[in-house]
Amino acid sequence: MKANGNLKFLLIVLLLGFGTNLSLKAQSYTLNQKPSYVLVDGTSNIHDWSLEAESFSGNLKAEFDEGKLEELEQLNFTVMAESLKSGKSGMDKNTYNALKTNSYKKISFQLKDVKSIEASGTDSYKVNTTGTLELAGVKKEINLTFNLMVKGNEIILKGNYKLNMTDYNIEPPTAMFGTISTGENVTIKFETHFIK
Repeated sequence: MKANGNLKFLLIVLLLGFGTNLSLKAQSYTLNQKPSYVLVDGTSNIHDWSLEAESFSGNLKAEFDEGKLEELEQLNFTVMAESLKSGKSGMDKNTYNALKTNSYKKISFQLKDVKSIEASGTDSYKVNTTGTLELAGVKKEINLTFNLMVKGNEIILKGNYKLNMTDYNIEPPTAMFGTISTGENVTIKFETHFIK
């Protein structure tokens, strides 16, 4: 009789554990480039400038519990360096030289750790992470904070990140025989749409 009671108890524990695992199962998403954008904004001694990425990819794994975001398990993002376009071929060429695109074809971010996830509204969250940014062959750990919104089968990330090019051994591009010089600091702005 006691053995039967123990068996029932064990079955209940296993079923409860199984049900919990189901509700916390990670869901995979792939970046949808069409509605997404990645911009690099900078300054020069004459005027501000902007580059827009035309080719990028990424994937994400998120864990939900009863519709609420509990964890971000994976986030990878890659931009093809020579897909960055300003609309001016001379500027683009100088940018590619500065980024050493002959040797380093991609700019990438890989999530390392999620420091916090805070609800900021219905299906909206502020996510504070650390990750590895690789730029011109140099890898650095950075803190990246962004807004995350869940819309049906879609997850949207939106944010910006400021960096100093010299931290990545990048010499700020110049033009017109050095008469136009760019500032060291740039801002990466992004809105990325991930779908199941």
